Amino acid sequence: MKRNPIYVELDIQTDMDKLWTLTQKPELHQQWDLRFSEIHYVPEADSDIQRFLYKTRIGFGLEVTGAGATKTAVHPKTGKRISVLRFGSDQRSSLIREGSGYWKYADKGSGGIRFSTQYDYKTRFGLAGAWFDRLLFRPLFGLATAWSFDVLRLWAEKDIPPSVTIRKAFIHALSVMMLVVLWCYEGLVPKLLFPEAGELDLLRQSGLAGEQEGLVLTLLGMAEIGVSLLTLLFHKSRYWYRLQIILLAILMLGAWITDPQLMKAPFNPLTLSGSMMGFCLMASLSAADLPSAYRPARKPVPGDKSRKGGERRDLDL
Repeated sequence: MKRNPIYVELDIQTDMDKLWTLTQKPELHQQWDLRFSEIHYVPEADSDIQRFLYKTRIGFGLEVTGAGATKTAVHPKTGKRISVLRFGSDQRSSLIREGSGYWKYADKGSGGIRFSTQYDYKTRFGLAGAWFDRLLFRPLFGLATAWSFDVLRLWAEKDIPPSVTIRKAFIHALSVMMLVVLWCYEGLVPKLLFPEAGELDLLRQSGLAGEQEGLVLTLLGMAEIGVSLLTLLFHKSRYWYRLQIILLAILMLGAWITDPQLMKAPFNPLTLSGSMMGFCLMASLSAADLPSAYRPARKPVPGDKSRKGGERRDLDL
């Protein structure tokens, strides 16, 4: 079964020495790269090949361990740097049996570095493992690599530690997910599926629907579902969250004016809208400087020889 190697490329506005340090020191590398939880160099005497051990935690108390070797070189004329590696795991539960790849560092001449990687690996478990890798594992592994590169970019360009970036990204994702679920639930369940449970009576009491309560409620439900989808689309827009806060305040005040007794219920418009406003605030505050797996390029530019990985053959491990 034909496999496409994983390729990721990103321009980072930093100097070569800083990027080299952040990527070549194991204690720094393991902070930004989602693919590795721990990396340890094995002491070598009089060797230009550096061997290492790695560990990746995959959740539920499970982890994959492996070993590898890396070698670096600097082009004498262009100053480009390259780091090639081989890696593999003897652990029978590891999908990856062995693989190889490279990191390339190319000075763009304008204060930035073009940082790229390409790697491939062989899998275990025969045809089943190959199909699992092709359909799920390899796409996710590629996204993890790209996302990690952008975490590295934020560290190199803005001195934002990976732990801060990852924590903020988690808070943002959780806040957005809760807003999407709540907006979708409020539009679907009480308005479209079970309007007689209370929403229809509340709309009748307001007198705003002009005896078209069913139609108006349906439109409101569809609008709230639309807001949930737009929240996914504009999840980095602070203006969108401000607009949502205003909309939630209007809905809360409208329900309160229509039926003040609603505020005495255990779950009422105040608790719901207030919670959603809180999620809007957290999503807004965490929206800046978020890493993205879609910022890095995933394919080399056709015909651009400077981006190809042919130099990998010049170094043998």
